[in-house]
Amino acid sequence: MSIRRLPEHLINRIAAGEVVERPASALKELVENAIDAGAERIAVRLANGGLDRIEVVDDGCGVAPADMALALERHATSKLPDERIEAVETLGFRGEALPSIASVARLTMESRVRGADGWRRIVDNGQLAGEGPHAMPPGTAIRVEDLFARVPARRKFLRSPRSEYGACLDIVRRLAMAHPDISFSLEHDGRRTLAVQGGEGREDRVAALIDRALADNHVVVSLEREGLRLAGVASLPTFNRGVADHLYLFVNGRPVRDRLVTGAVRAAYADLLARDRHPVLALFLDVPPGEVDVNVHPAKTEVRFRDPALVRGMLVSGIKRALDDAGFRSAQRPDAASMMAWRAEPVSPTPIGRTPIFDFAAPPPAGGAGKAAIPPSFYGIPPQQSGAAAPSLSDAVRSYWSGDLSQPAPSLAPAARAEAAEAAPPDGAQFPLGVARGQVAKTYIVAEAEDGLVIVDQHAAHERLVLERMRRALAGSGVAAQALLLPEVVELDEPACDRLEARLEELREFGLELERFGPSAMLVRATPAMLGNGDTQGLVRDLADDLAQADEALTLRERLDHVAATMACHGSVRAGRVLSVAEMNALLREMEVTPHSGQCNHGRPTWVKLAHGDIEKLFGRK
Repeated sequence: MSIRRLPEHLINRIAAGEVVERPASALKELVENAIDAGAERIAVRLANGGLDRIEVVDDGCGVAPADMALALERHATSKLPDERIEAVETLGFRGEALPSIASVARLTMESRVRGADGWRRIVDNGQLAGEGPHAMPPGTAIRVEDLFARVPARRKFLRSPRSEYGACLDIVRRLAMAHPDISFSLEHDGRRTLAVQGGEGREDRVAALIDRALADNHVVVSLEREGLRLAGVASLPTFNRGVADHLYLFVNGRPVRDRLVTGAVRAAYADLLARDRHPVLALFLDVPPGEVDVNVHPAKTEVRFRDPALVRGMLVSGIKRALDDAGFRSAQRPDAASMMAWRAEPVSPTPIGRTPIFDFAAPPPAGGAGKAAIPPSFYGIPPQQSGAAAPSLSDAVRSYWSGDLSQPAPSLAPAARAEAAEAAPPDGAQFPLGVARGQVAKTYIVAEAEDGLVIVDQHAAHERLVLERMRRALAGSGVAAQALLLPEVVELDEPACDRLEARLEELREFGLELERFGPSAMLVRATPAMLGNGDTQGLVRDLADDLAQADEALTLRERLDHVAATMACHGSVRAGRVLSVAEMNALLREMEVTPHSGQCNHGRPTWVKLAHGDIEKLFGRK
């Protein structure tokens, strides 16, 4: 269809001007034009994050020489068959992208229609700089150089080349996700950073662009209702991320950002995920053109639905139905060969090679909230003999965990279970949080206090304790690092690696030593010693997510607190971990002397108490 000028009354209905805010917005318009032209291969090349050069080459239908001048005029388009703008079915239709970009940069347009000669036209900041024949294969190549070079007021508000490149990469990733039948490639400063082949299935394309592990950890979403069709992939609840920036919505092949999606996803995963965790998903919604307005935002990143309640209901129902069909599936575990490298933890405590979960001898912080002390007799340390120095609790416990058998071993046999105890269980009256009597659902510690029953969430409580330990260590000599015998490689996308690389010194203060390992991977050489053998991959990924969410908005102190909280979450004992009674009691004692131990790092309570009177009411005794 040939390009034509729109009538005046229709021009007035269209918003005045395509927004070109940064290199990513210009790149979005160029790639969308290539998709609308029927391209099967699209190659993008960037220089200096797109500030110096943006080049998009496609093998689409091309533009005839006679139409090339018209393509660079405002309000000229080939994408509207008539004056019904609500019936548009292409990604772009304003007809202003090329002239808007050409007015603030040097734009070179080269195109050839199959069966005809190629033509080149150059416009430099709104002025024609030359045109003529040009030899090239069928398709179109557009090169944008020195964006905003002559508009310093706009240029100075652009971000760093790394940030601009990250925005460009996100644009290409979203468009490539929406069109799995097209091959995409992206080069930045001569280095290829993204390449996907056309003809892939939608699920394979989404996994290739978001996370390869998603291929084995997702459910397929499929639902049709009242002429609307919903499809896509959603991660299993156990495959989640720390921030909500991996929620992708596509409406009629157009990537959009809509708060409706965030609310619907939260409702669908309401009873499956903690509020601080978020799924990974890509949803594709096909809507009749008359049921959606795509002309809400000049950059076409937002849409307005005629019936938003219907769309939200579809999103919630589609995701919930897919998750229900998954049954008991959870994120896939490592392969058996990898698991053989780990040594099973002994059932009974043994002093050789044992690493404690809790710091039994951790000194209480100055001005601690509690005054409870752990009597040496609780650990089976004999009373002081006449004329002999009493062994300190700190020395005894450290000697036990280090494997020094010259010291008397503290008695750590479970004290409130079916097996015989070596010593009588301690008296709950001595401690505000009582003494452990058992564990429920491998998640909650049940303790008996003098005035009632205490139930503790072991993960939430230990998370707070680890955070406070890290804060005390930072205030002192720093967090001790534990070098890895074999450095671990964590694969991330390039912007995430850039964010971590910019914070290497801050992370080193926490005992986490990272090193750049190629363009899209980080090498972990050491982890905080107090975290033990945790999930290094998950820790680094969540740190990258946290930096993406709050890196610029927070002060250094606030960023350090965010990092500490993320590390504490990964270093804390998880729900589902069976604890011995000694470990439960050690946790309770440390909670009593640790500030803010009543709530976890996310604001949730770590323990609740049922007074004796409350229990009597439950059984009708009062």
